[in-house]
Amino acid sequence: MKLLATTTRYYLLLAAAMFVAGSGGLYVGVDRTLRHEVGEQLLARQLELTAKARANELPAVALLQVVLPISRRPLPLGFSDTLLLDAQEGELVPHRQLTFALPTAGEGTVWVTLRKSLVEAEDLLSVVLAVMLSVLALLLGGVVLLNRWLSGRLWAPFRHTLAALRGYDLQQHQPLRLPTPAITEFAELNHALEHLSQRLVADYENLREFTANAAHETQTPLAIMQAQLEQLLQVPALAEDPAAAPLVADLYGATLRLSRLHQALGLLSKIENRQFKAALPVRLDQLLAEKVAQFEPLFEVRELRYGLDIASAPVVVHMHPGLADSLLQNLLQNAVKHNVPGGSVAISLTARELIISNTGPAIGGDPARFFERFRKHSAASDSPGLGLSIVQHICAYYGFGVSYLLAEAGTCHTLRVRLAPVATSSIKKPLQVLQPTD
Repeated sequence: MKLLATTTRYYLLLAAAMFVAGSGGLYVGVDRTLRHEVGEQLLARQLELTAKARANELPAVALLQVVLPISRRPLPLGFSDTLLLDAQEGELVPHRQLTFALPTAGEGTVWVTLRKSLVEAEDLLSVVLAVMLSVLALLLGGVVLLNRWLSGRLWAPFRHTLAALRGYDLQQHQPLRLPTPAITEFAELNHALEHLSQRLVADYENLREFTANAAHETQTPLAIMQAQLEQLLQVPALAEDPAAAPLVADLYGATLRLSRLHQALGLLSKIENRQFKAALPVRLDQLLAEKVAQFEPLFEVRELRYGLDIASAPVVVHMHPGLADSLLQNLLQNAVKHNVPGGSVAISLTARELIISNTGPAIGGDPARFFERFRKHSAASDSPGLGLSIVQHICAYYGFGVSYLLAEAGTCHTLRVRLAPVATSSIKKPLQVLQPTD
């Protein structure tokens, strides 16, 4: 729930409660005031009649009874409310009445009841209430609209900052550039975020430089180690020592794995640093056919059956040729490495997606975890566990969608890449195919 909506809701609840309480208090107050006014008029009439009775200026009771309700029997004294039938309107009309004892000359005490209609008071009360309630309603609506307008105006710098954070990419190697709002709290927030982004960019640059330097410095020693071990394996004396040959072979295998790990990490670093700028239209269908042809010896060694279904129309994607080659290389290599002897591989390519399905050992859980770095199907595998991570980074780099699906109790593995193809007419250069990088 948004902060502004929550704040406005509490304001509305408070205003509504005050509106109801104020309306009730207004009604009671106006009603009491009008009844008090009617009561004062009745008391004034009572004093007038009492004064005339003392001055013996009242007519006879029989004549007075024509215009006033008079009773010779005692009645309850004081104010009360009653309903009387209005002959003209044909409905009961509320009245306020005052009963008092009136001494008369020669006829003793009589009980007089003075009445006054409350219709005019109720009409006045309705008008006053209607006006006041309208004013309160307008005031409440005005407060709500003013609050919304002020909230939108005052919180605009915060929304601008939030939009800048959403669109911020650390790989642009630039800190945040935020304005200084007039509101002190937002200005402090923007200043803190700028300072934080500057530190992040500095740390990211240091890490990037360290990775690049480490990759550069370790590349030459690895190549030297690999070349010397290859020469050592060809020494005739090594074959005469049954204990040394396996050790050197294991050392050579470890060097190869380290070299592959070095290449994979270097590729990931280049992708994250966006160092592949030269994107070209690439015929993915031709490249896929060439890569499958390269993998045919592996299919035969692992006794894997494979099927290749490529769309008849050219499938063109706009990307760096080296990354296109690496994408297919890692997808096919994953399907071969994590297959079972005598299994199968199904490859399908259309203008919209590339699907590679393969049999494999049964696994459970979330298959998306295999896109994490150094995640393997089996801990005993000699794979560095970076192939699918490279696939995910390449797809994210070009806006492709990639998903990992499991079927048939986890023994059928499917990798689906949703492509973003370009028109065939946009091809301006021939397809460039680089050597596999992983």
